[in-house]
Amino acid sequence: QCQLSGLWRNEQDSLMEISAVSNDGDFQGKYLTRVTLTGGCAHASPLKGAQQQPSEGGWPTFAFTVHWDKFSNATTAFVGQCFMDMGGKETLTTMWLLRESVGSLKEDWKATR
Repeated sequence: QCQLSGLWRNEQDSLMEISAVSNDGDFQGKYLTRVTLTGGCAHASPLKGAQQQPSEGGWPTFAFTVHWDKFSNATTAFVGQCFMDMGGKETLTTMWLLRESVGSLKEDWKATR
């Protein structure tokens, strides 16, 4: 069984720390990104999410949002699943959408990555 709580590192060397997952699947933590839209230094930002416990024999799915606190006017939503390989190593796979604030409806086309 995968455990989301703990410290995670991705391929870009960003860090995510998830506190304990509650009985109903809610969790929170911090995301320290090494990748910024402005090319600036790393910043820790709050995250909130939920984990869905799988049926018997499956791996848990989860979703969380990160509000890029103090350095960007953007929010990112992540969805993913936790897997464990034969050696017991846990791996999170995710997809994400980042939404930046834009000045008008006409600019909406460029707001989501």
